Amino acid sequence: MLPGIRVRERAVTVPLDWAEPAGETIEVFVRELVDPDRDRADLPLLTFLQGGPGGENPRPLRRDGWIDEALNDYRVVLVDQRGTGRSTPIDAETVRLRGDAGGDFLACFRTDAIVRDLEHVRTELYGGRRWSTLAQSFGGWITLTYLSIAPDGLRAAYVCGGIPGTPPAAAEVYRRTFDRVATKTAEYYRRYPQDEEIIARIADVLARGETVLPDGDVLTVRRFQSLGIDFGMKPGFERIHWLVEHAFIAGDRLSAGFLQNVMTLTSSAGNPLFWTLQESIYGTPEGGATGWAAQAERERRPAFDEDRRPLLFTGEMAFPWMFDDVRLLRGFRAAVDALARKTDWPALYDLERLRTNEVPLAAAVYFDDMYVDAGLQLDTLSRVGASQYWVTNEYEHDGIASGRTFTRLRELVRDRGGEREEAQHD
Repeated sequence: MLPGIRVRERAVTVPLDWAEPAGETIEVFVRELVDPDRDRADLPLLTFLQGGPGGENPRPLRRDGWIDEALNDYRVVLVDQRGTGRSTPIDAETVRLRGDAGGDFLACFRTDAIVRDLEHVRTELYGGRRWSTLAQSFGGWITLTYLSIAPDGLRAAYVCGGIPGTPPAAAEVYRRTFDRVATKTAEYYRRYPQDEEIIARIADVLARGETVLPDGDVLTVRRFQSLGIDFGMKPGFERIHWLVEHAFIAGDRLSAGFLQNVMTLTSSAGNPLFWTLQESIYGTPEGGATGWAAQAERERRPAFDEDRRPLLFTGEMAFPWMFDDVRLLRGFRAAVDALARKTDWPALYDLERLRTNEVPLAAAVYFDDMYVDAGLQLDTLSRVGASQYWVTNEYEHDGIASGRTFTRLRELVRDRGGEREEAQHD
């Protein structure tokens, strides 16, 4: 039991590679949440599609936010995506031991495999009942794949800040998002002008190459710049402001607390697949190799150079240097390089099926989203049947946490006829 929530935990076995169902297997972990007073009720199902890639499902501490609202009407199903949480988790050493097969191994962790895992859970544990999905960020990628390959399993789909461009193209994504990160950095310096000098001092110290984090990694300027990923969340500006306020202990000596916090924020200890799979989510049969698209775009933008002042931060962009500078990512390097060269990607989206989609789809599009370009989201939604959207600049990318975003999306679906009926189940 959690406060106000009854919890059940189960696991199912699935193929590592759904194209070879008789081959190697992994486990997928399922946590079910329900209002204790409604445990025996025949409630509709809602499964949450976590952001990422490589993010485990939320571990609630209390009944609040979207979970609180959902428990009023649904039985909530939290499935840790393969390779995360308690679903046969993987790390750099797991992949390193695969040797030359590491890239092929990681390619088994994309949205098509996640959807097939979810369909197996829905069939094996819930008798084939249709469920609704609530997606955060990368969960929207999963949603479009779900609508492409298994729409009969869905009653409705709700998406928060996560409709991908179609067809997906990593180069176009980063062409747009580098501009947005530069704008966010400028906004940060306008809000906290004193931090411009502090951050320049930090970068000058780090440029000497002598600053070592508690885990032994050298803290480089480019690793420090990656903290800008937090600018797309609320209150990201404030978190970075308070972080750098205590950067210096005396003269140019950086404080132990600052270094500990930077290490924690940039070590990838809690989510090693996030940077590892970041560009592979854009791989398509017609798109060719993703080819370290974020790095290529950065090289076209000297304003992001490490020696420029004011120092610009970077955002949700994976760079090859991460797999050298960050100890916990080094074992992924060969496999991630293989993914960057890969061209034989399976298709994730059926554009014709999306055009004729009949599953109610409601999406929150955050107009100033630093991670997922609003223009690309709206372009895709214009070509998906039964879709509606709510464009807002009230929230940043983590607007789902407000407890109001899910409410608004449910209203959009309700006002157009509601969720589909459940399929017959045993």
